[in-house]
Amino acid sequence: MAHPLTEVSTDAVPARDRLHLWGDAVWRLIGGLESDAFGDDAFAGHITSGQAGYVNLCQLDVSRHRVVRTPSLIRGSDRAYIKVVAQLEGRACFEQNGRQVWLSPGEWSVYDTTRAYAVSNPEAVRQMVLMIPKEQLPERKLKLDDLMVQRFSGTSGVSRLAWDTMRAAFAELPTMSDAAADGVADVITHLVQLSLLERNGQQSLLSQREALRDRISQYIDRHLGDPDLTIDRMAQALNCSKRHLYNAVADDEETLAAMIQRRRLEACLRDLRHPAHAQRSVTDIALSWGFSNSAHFSRAFRSHMGCSPSEYRARALAPVVLLRDESRLAH
Repeated sequence: MAHPLTEVSTDAVPARDRLHLWGDAVWRLIGGLESDAFGDDAFAGHITSGQAGYVNLCQLDVSRHRVVRTPSLIRGSDRAYIKVVAQLEGRACFEQNGRQVWLSPGEWSVYDTTRAYAVSNPEAVRQMVLMIPKEQLPERKLKLDDLMVQRFSGTSGVSRLAWDTMRAAFAELPTMSDAAADGVADVITHLVQLSLLERNGQQSLLSQREALRDRISQYIDRHLGDPDLTIDRMAQALNCSKRHLYNAVADDEETLAAMIQRRRLEACLRDLRHPAHAQRSVTDIALSWGFSNSAHFSRAFRSHMGCSPSEYRARALAPVVLLRDESRLAH
């Protein structure tokens, strides 16, 4: 399925209404912000936006203006994002957490929508803005607060790869399949994360393993219901070898195969004990979460829970407390 871009332009409205239209579009596409045009009457702006998986991408062409995110606007938001801004034309100043940075064309920066910030564009600018859900950038070994509002180069290192990928993703988005768009979201997030790790002085093998482990976990969660979820396919999707996958979880107490099976069992447990799924067969639930057949599911279930799926469901839906401790699924 293609991912068409949508456009919002102030050109079609009277000059007196343009800033209001712009503010509404920014609010809807980029989050709650207060906008002003430094008192200028001749304001003009154009936004082109699209969605690649969980990442929202926008390109802004706009005359000089500034935006502010206040604590009251933050309280009214229901999701946390990391914003990535790539400066394509013009210069802009970003302020957050008492830190200030000016971006010139070919540079990018990140900031946190759960903290107040201000962006001043004293001249006409072209910018690309990406919204990455904050949960996609785990803070293990990565202190995000210390890395916000810093300047990253689009001409060298990992940050150049991030820059090139962000721009190419926006250009190619209209022709991407859903699967390709999901994969691009992962790649962009991973490159941003690696850029932050590099800036944080953590260029060790450990930091790369941590980043890969997070990508593995996210990939498993998204494809849990796919019976063809295998180590081979995961390695291909994440563009790495199976050896790298195994090394990423070498310090864990369970193998990749065990991790997949445990998460599938946890998903089945939720459905089996939920009244909304009471009319579904055990087999239907098992197959929906990637088990290849009911016999395999029943053996795995009994091994972990000590009872059959039907017995578990009967107890879960009866007005009595389960006797089995589901924490046994932890490993």
